[in-house]
Amino acid sequence: MNLRITFLFALLLMVSIPAFAGFPVERRAAAETTTLVANEDEAADELVSPAAYALDSQMTALLLWVFLWPFAAHRWYLKSPIGWNILFILTFGGLGIWAIVDLIDIITGSYPGL
Repeated sequence: MNLRITFLFALLLMVSIPAFAGFPVERRAAAETTTLVANEDEAADELVSPAAYALDSQMTALLLWVFLWPFAAHRWYLKSPIGWNILFILTFGGLGIWAIVDLIDIITGSYPGL
């Protein structure tokens, strides 16, 4: 009986976590990036180069992979197709192989969403 309850709880947890995830994250264009100055009256607009924006996006994807790869957080962030993301979660990253391929693609910058 306890095993059945544990299994049902784990199944409920697996189904509900992706439903409440805050992904995909909408990113702003590089030209629209603003920074806040210590004084609120002096708000300065700062243009960010596309290379710096790509590096920031790559670092964010890498950190999401390191901490949340079983939930495909990096894939949601980089706007991969929803079906593939769900398959990634259900197969535990293709038994880890798919996850390692994603890591290599993120590090080299060849992932389609970067």
